[in-house]
Amino acid sequence: MNVREAVLTVDETQTSFLEHGPSLIERAARTATVAAADADGVDRDARFPHKAFEVAREQKLLGVMIPAEFGGFGASIHDVTDVCYTLGRACASTAMIYAMHTTKVACVVRHGHGIPWMETMMRRVARDQWLLASSTTEGQNGGNIRASAAAVDVAGDTVSLLRDATVISYGAEADGLVTIARRATDASASDQVLLALARDDYSLKRTLGWETLGMRGTCSTGFELKVDCPTDRVFPESYDKIHAQTMTPFAHLCWSSAWAGIAAAAVTRAQAFVRKAARTSGGQMPPAAAHFTAAKMSLAKLRALISANIDAFARAEHDERALGSLDFQSSITLLKVQASELAVETVMHAMRTAGLSGYRNDGEFTMGRHLRDVLSSPIMINNDRILANAATSTLMSGVPTSLRD
Repeated sequence: MNVREAVLTVDETQTSFLEHGPSLIERAARTATVAAADADGVDRDARFPHKAFEVAREQKLLGVMIPAEFGGFGASIHDVTDVCYTLGRACASTAMIYAMHTTKVACVVRHGHGIPWMETMMRRVARDQWLLASSTTEGQNGGNIRASAAAVDVAGDTVSLLRDATVISYGAEADGLVTIARRATDASASDQVLLALARDDYSLKRTLGWETLGMRGTCSTGFELKVDCPTDRVFPESYDKIHAQTMTPFAHLCWSSAWAGIAAAAVTRAQAFVRKAARTSGGQMPPAAAHFTAAKMSLAKLRALISANIDAFARAEHDERALGSLDFQSSITLLKVQASELAVETVMHAMRTAGLSGYRNDGEFTMGRHLRDVLSSPIMINNDRILANAATSTLMSGVPTSLRD
C-alpha cells in the first residue's frame, strides 16, 4: 500500500494531514533544510541532530510506515527510500539514523500484526513519533548479526538479557530499541530471536565512546544493554526469517539510498564548482572537468542499481517464496557492497573535480564531510565479510541467458 492509498483509509483528521497538507517528500524537504543548516555542527561536535529530528517529528516522518489502522500512513519502500535520499543530500548522520529507524519499524510492522504489544508499539511510533534504535553489533563479532553471544533468559512471563552492545547508534536518544539474542542459553549462536523494547524495558550503561572519521552524529557508542521485560516483547517468528524477509532488504535499500544522497550532494557541489570556474575563465572548462562527467555517470549507475532493487523488493514484498529465493537474497545482499563502493567512487570523482577547493574545509565547495561520511559505507558491516559469506550462494546462482532474465 502506498501513501496515497493509505490516506483513503484513515479518519478525517489523518486524511486532512496528508491530503490538505504537504506531501511526504515536501515534509522530508522541510526536515532536510534544517538538517543541512545544522550538518556542519553535528559533524564537528559529534552530536545527535536534535534540530533535524524535532522537525522530522513535527512532519510525522517517524511513523509514515505504520499502517493506517494503527495511525500511520502505510508508506511504501519507494516512499521511505526517497526520504532517506533527500535527507542524505542534507546531513549523512540524519539520513543514516532515519534509515536505521525505518528498518526497525519495518520489522515491527511486517512481523508484529496480531501481537498486542507490537501493535501498541506501532501506535506509539505513529502517535508519539517514537524513534527506534538498533542493537545488532555485539562484543567482537565485527557486525556478524547472524550470530549472537548473549541469550534471553525466560522466567515465567518475563525475559531478561544482558548484552555487550559495542555499538548502539543514537541509543541514548531513542524511545525504543530492537535487538537480537540467542533464543536460549543452550541455543546455537545462529538460533536467534528479535525483541522490540520500550525505553522502560531496558537500561544502558555506556562502555565505549564514538570519536570517528565520519557519521559522527549517529552517536554510535557502546553500551552494556540490560533487559528486563514481559515475554511479549519477543517476536514469535524466528530471527532468520525476519532477517531474510525484512531486516536485510530494508537495511540495504535504506542505507544505500542515504549513501546515494551523500553522493548526490557532492556531485551538486562539483557541478557548482565547474560552472563557476567556466564563468570566470570565459567558458573554458577546468582541468578536472572530466571527473565531473565520471561523477555524474557513477551517480546514475548508483541510482539505477538502487531503483532496480527497490522495484524487485516491492514486487516480491508479500511473496515469501520469492523473498527467500537464491537470486533475490544474493541481489539484495550484494546491493550493500555495490552501492557503498559506487557511493565512495562518486564522491571521490566529485572531490577531484573541484581539486583543492573540494579538499579544503573552509570553502563553498568543500566535500571533506561528504567523503568522511561516505567512507563509512564499505566498513559498516564490512564488505569483505559480505562477499566471503556470499561466495557459495553466488556460485550456485545461474548466469542469465538474456538481458531481461
